[in-house]
Amino acid sequence: MIATDIVPVELGARRYEVRVGPGLLARAGAEIAPLLRRPRVAVLTEDTVAALHLDTLRDGLAAEGIAMQALVLPPGEGTKSWPHLARAVEWLLEAQVERADMVVALGGGVIGDLAGFAAAILRRGVRFVQIPTSLLAQVDSSVGGKTGINTAQGKNLVGAFHQPSLVLADIDVLDSLPARDFLAGYGEVVKYGLLGDATFFDWMERHGPALAAGDRSLRQQAVCRSVAMKAGIVVRDETEQGERALLNLGHTFCHALEAATGYSARLLHGEGVAIGCALAFDLSARLGLCAQETPGRVAAHLAAMGMKHRLADIEGELPDAEALIALMAQDKKVVDGRMRFVLARDIGKAFVTDDVPPEALRALLDEALTQRRR
Repeated sequence: MIATDIVPVELGARRYEVRVGPGLLARAGAEIAPLLRRPRVAVLTEDTVAALHLDTLRDGLAAEGIAMQALVLPPGEGTKSWPHLARAVEWLLEAQVERADMVVALGGGVIGDLAGFAAAILRRGVRFVQIPTSLLAQVDSSVGGKTGINTAQGKNLVGAFHQPSLVLADIDVLDSLPARDFLAGYGEVVKYGLLGDATFFDWMERHGPALAAGDRSLRQQAVCRSVAMKAGIVVRDETEQGERALLNLGHTFCHALEAATGYSARLLHGEGVAIGCALAFDLSARLGLCAQETPGRVAAHLAAMGMKHRLADIEGELPDAEALIALMAQDKKVVDGRMRFVLARDIGKAFVTDDVPPEALRALLDEALTQRRR
C-alpha cells in the first residue's frame, strides 16, 4: 500500500492540505469529518464521474456518519456556464447549505471550477473541498483557488479566487480515465517541468511512458511534484500579480484554440496546453530566446507520449492566423491592450513578457496552419 503524501498550501489562516494517495475516496469521511460543523455535505458532480465514483464517496462519508446530497450535472466544458452556475447555486440554496457547511466538488476541472465559484458566491462565501477525479484537476485546477465559468467572450472570464479547505487527490481514480483524458492531463504535468524544473522534465522523459501505462507510484510522484510546484507559486503570488502568471505557459494559445473549436471534444484543455507549450517554445526560438533545438526536444517528448502537440493534430477546420490572434486578445491576461505570453530561455526557464512582435506571432501561426494543409 502506497502511503498518502501531504503537500501543504501555506496561506496563513487559509492554509490547507493537498493529500495525494490511493484509497482517499473511500476514506473521504474520515478525511473531511474534522472540517465539518455538522455531519452533512452537498456534492456537485457530473454524470460520467457520478456513475463511476459517487457511490464510493457516499459510502466513505456514511462510514463516518456524514449525510450527503448530490446534484449531478452534464459532463463537458459547456457546463462551465451561466445556466449551470445558476442551477448549482439555486440547488445549494434549496438544500439549505449554510455558510458554515461544506460543498464538495467531485469531478474534473469543469466541476471543480464551477463548484468552487458557486461556493464563493453562495452566502458570500461557503467552504468547499476539492476531490479531483482527472489527472489535469489533480495537478492543476484543484489547487490554488481559481474558480469560474466561461462566457461567449472567452474562457474563465468570470470567476473568483476562493481557496478550498482540503484537496483529496486519489491516485486510484485515475485508472478509470480513458487514455486520451489521462494524456490530456499529462499536458499540465509537462507544463510544470517546462516552466520551472528542468530536472522534473528529465524525469518525465525517463518515466512518462510507464506513468501513462499505469504505474501508481510514478503517478503519485508526478502529482505530488506538480502540486508542490504550484503550491509554492500560489503562496508567493496568490492572485496572479507576478510569478503565478508563469502557470499560464501555453494557455494563451490554448484558450484561443479552445474558443476556435467551440470548447468541444475536438480539443481537450490539456491537449490545448500541450500544443500551446510547443508553440510557446517555437516562438521563443524564433525570437532568439532559446536554442533552436529546444522546441524539438519538447515536441519529441509529447510525440513519444502519443499526445497532440501541433495544430495539425486538431481535427476539423481552424480559423486563420488573424482570427486566432483576435481570440488571444480576449484572454484575461491582456494588460492595457497588450497580450502577455509565457516564453522560455530554456526548459525550466520560463518568463512572462508582453514584448512579442506581432509579425513573429503571425508568422508562427501561419506556418503552423500551413502544415495542417499539407
